[in-house]
Amino acid sequence: MDDAPYPLPGPAAATVSGPVLPASDSRPRDGSVRRDGYARLSAADLGVDAGAMAEDFARLADAYGDLPADPYARHTNRFRRYSHAVHLPWTGLLSYTPGAPDEEFGTVTEYWQDEHNPEYPRVRRRLPDLPPALRENRLLDALIRADLGHALWLEELQRVPVYVGVHLIALGVRDRAQVAVSSPNCLHQDGGSPATFTFAHLVGRRNIEGGENVIATAGSAGRQPEELPPGALHARFVLTEPLDGYGVHDHRVSHYVGPVRLGADGAGETDGDGPGGTLRGRRDILIIGIAPYAPGL
Repeated sequence: MDDAPYPLPGPAAATVSGPVLPASDSRPRDGSVRRDGYARLSAADLGVDAGAMAEDFARLADAYGDLPADPYARHTNRFRRYSHAVHLPWTGLLSYTPGAPDEEFGTVTEYWQDEHNPEYPRVRRRLPDLPPALRENRLLDALIRADLGHALWLEELQRVPVYVGVHLIALGVRDRAQVAVSSPNCLHQDGGSPATFTFAHLVGRRNIEGGENVIATAGSAGRQPEELPPGALHARFVLTEPLDGYGVHDHRVSHYVGPVRLGADGAGETDGDGPGGTLRGRRDILIIGIAPYAPGL
């Protein structure tokens, strides 16, 4: 089976391409989410031309400048926003759900990973919502729809409303003594359902070392990459180019991103005006989660 995108109705016809990886990049490009359970996915692989949406890319990147610190782990140098959307595969509709009122953040949305996050087992975290204007971003919409196209080959997702989680996450450091870590800080799965997918797209990377991504067997969840036996590790790589990324079919593999530290050029100017405004090194990533909405009656 190949990994050709599932044809989506409606607005999904808007395409995006670039920034494209240089021809000298020799990494393998024959992985397939459908065949292998994971794949490297650049903007070109997604059929997305960011050059045609340069202003939308700039607005998306700007949204990382004032991400609030993770309210559940303010000491981890992790900053984030999160919102839900619903996709109807038979019409092409993509609609965001409203967040709940919150005194600190305005509105928040629940984020739940059942027991798949050992740091927050069965905890319903309430995270700051995406800004309303960002929900109208053409590039964000195109990336979500491209990711859906790489998941909706699964018949379970074709006849039910599809849950889409949109997650903006920055790992940032201010000096060489700091380390920024993701959650959970180990190989993990995001839900474990046979119909759950996770896609990641790099938005920016500046003045940092680390942030290596690792894909391994499903049974490796809960472990560190260096603890894996021979044959358990599928791939390891570092995302460096705008919109470079990957996708995973959650129940078939586990995945991980390593800690981030200040790089050799980290003595330069600071970034942003918000809570992350004094960051000298940062990694900004867009995470799109896809899963079926389960019946509640």
